[in-house]
Amino acid sequence: QVVFALNQTLLQQESLRAGSFQIPYTTEDLIKHYNCGDLSSIIFNHDASQVPNFINATLPAHERITAQEIDSYFRQELIYKRNERMGRRVKDLLEEYPDKSFFFAFGAGHFMGNNTVIDVLRREGYEVEHTPAGQAI
Repeated sequence: QVVFALNQTLLQQESLRAGSFQIPYTTEDLIKHYNCGDLSSIIFNHDASQVPNFINATLPAHERITAQEIDSYFRQELIYKRNERMGRRVKDLLEEYPDKSFFFAFGAGHFMGNNTVIDVLRREGYEVEHTPAGQAI
């Protein structure tokens, strides 16, 4: 699986470099949507934006199964579990120090796709509000 993942990543990078593959959004698109608080945009609703995409229709059936297994592993380990841990840490701090004020800052990846840090906190009963760029806190 590791060799397969490395080969697919290299093939994808070569395609990007050759111009035969394009990322569907730019870094500027990501920043614009993030700053506007548009976390429901198509960019933020895909977990795949955080991990390499190994699944593609041109793969033979046995390689497609391997790609799906790797994709599932990355999604679970690198996205869902990480966000769960971070959300629980925020919750624990808020509960341990209820009279304190906190400011938590996360990279944009923690707000992308399913099971985000925000989703974890909302499941725990917290209300989370977006503060637009430039707005005083």
